[in-house]
Formats: sequence, structure tokens, C-alpha cells
Amino acid sequence: MVRRTPIETSRSADQRAGLRVFFKCENLQRGGAFKIRGASNFLLQLDAEQLRRGVVAYSSGNHAQAVALAARQLGTRATLVMPADAPRSKLEATRDFGARIVTYDRLRESREAIGEAIARETGAVLVPPFDHPWVIAGQGTVALELLEDVPELDALVAPLGGGGLLAGCAVAACALRPALRIFGVEPERANDWHLSLAAGRRVRIASPDTIADGLRAPQPGELTFELLRGRLEGVLLVSEEEILETMRFLLARLKLLVEPSGAVAAAAVLHGKLPAGVRSAGVILSGGNVDLELLRSL
Repeated sequence: MVRRTPIETSRSADQRAGLRVFFKCENLQRGGAFKIRGASNFLLQLDAEQLRRGVVAYSSGNHAQAVALAARQLGTRATLVMPADAPRSKLEATRDFGARIVTYDRLRESREAIGEAIARETGAVLVPPFDHPWVIAGQGTVALELLEDVPELDALVAPLGGGGLLAGCAVAACALRPALRIFGVEPERANDWHLSLAAGRRVRIASPDTIADGLRAPQPGELTFELLRGRLEGVLLVSEEEILETMRFLLARLKLLVEPSGAVAAAAVLHGKLPAGVRSAGVILSGGNVDLELLRSL
């Protein structure tokens, strides 16, 4: 159900970053993003009766596609709650996997409330996008593969939305390589993790306006925050233009199509945001589901 994704390197990227960069290409994962790891691990824990009742999830796109794909593989029904302004490519792909889509207004309605209501009414199992041990464990397999392929990394750099990907990767990486330096990256316009770690508690921000639609969670997850607060060395911030410029660089130089959310970790590394002393970094390109309209604009 899950594909082992390749590691890509580039001399141009190394020169720009001033260190060795190893890109973990989850943009080439099934469903176009790392999310299939957590979704499939969650669904594989369900019993026959739970699968018979179906599953429901809420997502701006990649988790929706992952749940729809995993549900189809296991022969169960999936209902996905997605914002009406989600990228059209993600809406269409989720529908193509056979899921039922319920749209909502992200500025006026709560996706959590809608998802929970559907679960109560239908008996479906709610599949959280990030804040659940089964989901976090599945996402952590990205780091297991990365460290098997490149064991002597100085740092691991990954995007931060709800925190499921980096929480899973940090737990796995710290167990295997306690000295590994771990950094999260988020857009300047969606800096809830940066503010939360500085405050020592979860901080909620207004609905972020960023091109990185997969990183618009307004607050860190409860479980992911506890897992990361003692494992993260820092949270790096990138601008909208740095994200777009990195997408162009990855497409032109490495021939890798990466969505805005998937490019933020690379943007931090390629724009010199890592602290001194890092000689090599594993950078997670978390997804590649780009709208054709955005691709044309690049």
C-alpha cells in the first residue's frame, strides 16, 4: 500500500545550501504525499466491523486522498470533509479514489464538528489527520527509510502543519540517532508552531493565508506538541516567495514537481535558514499535488 520513496541529491542544491542535501521524495509517494503512510497504518488497525461501517476524515487534500486510497484498498467506504476552496486537483483526485466528498467553508464552519457529526450519524470511524498514535507511527516510517539510506546525517528538516509527520519522524530518529538535530519549517504566515514553542504552550492563530494549503492548521496538535517540544531544536520560517522560488528550483534542477507545503523544508535549507555547523541534512519533500493553475503561474 505504501511505496518506499527515493533519495535525490543535487550539486546545485548543495552549493546553494552550503551543505550536503538529501531530498526524501514523498512527492513520489502513492497519492502524491506522505499521508498514505499514516492513513493506511490507521485503517490496518481496524477490525472487520469497523471497516464495514466505513471511515470519515477531514482534510484540505492530501490526508483526504490518502484515506480515500487506503479505504479503496481495504474495500471500505470513505467520506471526506474538504474545504470548498481546496485545490481542485486534490478534490478531483479524492473523488476519483471513490470517496464521497462533503465541502465546507473554512472561514465559517468547523471541519472537526462536521466530521464528528458524520461519524455519529453513520457509525463511521473518524481518521484524524495528525493527532493520533497510529497516524503518527505511520508517518514516522519516512525517517526510518531516510536513516537507513543515509545514516550519517547531521540534521532532519521537515514541514510543520499539525505535526504528525515530524512527530513520527522525530520519535523514530531520536531512537536511532539521539544526536540528530531536528528542525521543523512553517510559512511565516502560518507560524503557530513557532509561537507555541516560544510560549511553552499551544497557541492558536487566525486561519492562515498561505499558499502552503497543507500547513494551514491554526494550532499544533495536542499529542504532536508534546512529542516535539523536547525533540525540536528549532522552527524555521520561510516566506511565500521563498516557497515559490524553491518549487521552481526543484522543478528546473531536479525535475521534481513539489507542492507548496512539500517545498517549505527545502526552502529553509536552500535559503540558508539552518544554523551553522550543519554539514548534511535530510530534507522531506512531503507532497507533490500541485494545481495546474499554480504550475502555470510558476
